[in-house]
Amino acid sequence: MNTSGLISIAILLVTFLVSSKGFKDTAFYSRYNFVVDNILLYKDYKRILTSGFLHVNWMHLIFNMITLYFFSGAIQSILGALAFLVIYLVGIVGGNLLSLLIHKNAGDYSAVGSSGGVNAIIFATIALVPGMTILFFIPAWLFGIIYVGYSIYAIRSHSDNVGHDAHLGGGIAGMLVAILFQPSAFADNYLPILLIAVPAIVFIYIIATRPGFLLVDSFFYKKNHQYSADHQYNYERKQKQDELDELLDKINRRGIKSLSAKEKQRLKELSK
Repeated sequence: MNTSGLISIAILLVTFLVSSKGFKDTAFYSRYNFVVDNILLYKDYKRILTSGFLHVNWMHLIFNMITLYFFSGAIQSILGALAFLVIYLVGIVGGNLLSLLIHKNAGDYSAVGSSGGVNAIIFATIALVPGMTILFFIPAWLFGIIYVGYSIYAIRSHSDNVGHDAHLGGGIAGMLVAILFQPSAFADNYLPILLIAVPAIVFIYIIATRPGFLLVDSFFYKKNHQYSADHQYNYERKQKQDELDELLDKINRRGIKSLSAKEKQRLKELSK
């Protein structure tokens, strides 16, 4: 068996073993899943990667692994086994980093699944072979555009409990890494790549620079009020904590006398 086949089998085997243990062992599952507070407050960064090898149930696991199997061949034949592995792992990390950005103020938000890595392989394939067909008749580039558009809508509207942010982050990460491995792909396929990547990158930029964007209603999006209220509360709490930390850090460095009258008043308010 060649290296490409071994890498694919290794990913499938490790994911099945880790996920199946997580199904039976809740302590193991809780130790390695993606939880915002565990990552940001307790610096347990391994979860950004390890959560990609856990799944909610057998259906979730089997669907992801079947999808990965069907798309693994194209990438490995073009870029090789090592690039395939790198793209897959970067996709898991990239997807979870976008989830962390979006849910950073919802400390109890948790997630698992290899969808970020799977989508990385799918979108890497689209970047390299945009003319191939997906789902029997849809051109890969058109599928990519539709998928990104729907993901943005789903993230923005909070329409379900699916981790669309991890899917989108993983897909775009995979596409970018594939282009780094084979720069000529951009020259050959720049139009479909830009049509897919630019809306996603702009959306991510807006989220990063304007966090409140995800809390605002519009004509096109219906807000889940319970979610938005919780998210707003956590966002405001985090902002206050950051402000308090800055004031305490200033006192630690320069002493209490370094604070202005306004800063002292604010410290008093935040300390209540």
